[in-house]
Amino acid sequence: MTVTVQGAATYLVDQGSGPPILFLHGNPDSADLWHNQIAHLSRDYRCLAPDLPGFARSDAPQGFDYSLDSLAAWVEDLLAAANVRGPVHLVVHDLGGPTGLAWATKHPDRVLSLVPINTVFFSDYRWHFFARVWRTPVLGELSMLLMNRFAFRQEIRRGSRKLDRDHIDRTYDQITPQMRRSVLRFYRALTPQKLQAWEEGFTRLLEKVPVMVLWGDHDPYLPSRFAERFGTENVRHFPDCGHWTPEEKALEVSRSLAEFLDGQASGVAASSAAQD
Repeated sequence: MTVTVQGAATYLVDQGSGPPILFLHGNPDSADLWHNQIAHLSRDYRCLAPDLPGFARSDAPQGFDYSLDSLAAWVEDLLAAANVRGPVHLVVHDLGGPTGLAWATKHPDRVLSLVPINTVFFSDYRWHFFARVWRTPVLGELSMLLMNRFAFRQEIRRGSRKLDRDHIDRTYDQITPQMRRSVLRFYRALTPQKLQAWEEGFTRLLEKVPVMVLWGDHDPYLPSRFAERFGTENVRHFPDCGHWTPEEKALEVSRSLAEFLDGQASGVAASSAAQD
């Protein structure tokens, strides 16, 4: 389905009913990254997964600058467009992390639980090689111009040797000229050092909400040591998994999410019963 967010047509998967889960993908993905998890969880939860602004089937709002403040406002407006007024479970991967975690830091009372998957929100993170290329004027544009299907397959397989060719090709087919420009703007706006101003609020968020971390350890972009930085011992590592954990470990991720989220629901129910 398509909803309007900040005046722009935004693609949104909205399936199931129950407590809402917001899934946010990263680069170079779309809402389709979460298709396995949505199929598994939509029996008991309302699953919402947008294409990020300017990615795949979503337009970017006019003048969108991809700052953390703008990303947080976009998430808030997306939820309003989907008529979600209460709190949500938040599941994020890659660039979906800064997008969703900026919103969650600003709106901690809207967060039921948090599941980071191969993502960071830390000022001491240093960009991987391609991110540095994309952040460089002219060089970034040239790299996007040269990124044909063959080059894309090679890089994705470096990030994960377990993704099949059909999945990689479907992902490539969704990369529009607008998305190539949006990726450059996203990386150029998102300087890790800017996260210093968010660290105090993010720490308070991690102290407030239940957190589970899922991490593919063979990630050439995000070192596995960052998995331990989210203020929880509830961390599950996948030693034989690369960057695209939701796809590579689809069943394991889906089951881990169901167990974690069902546990939160049981805890709320038990707490309510005790108060009665």
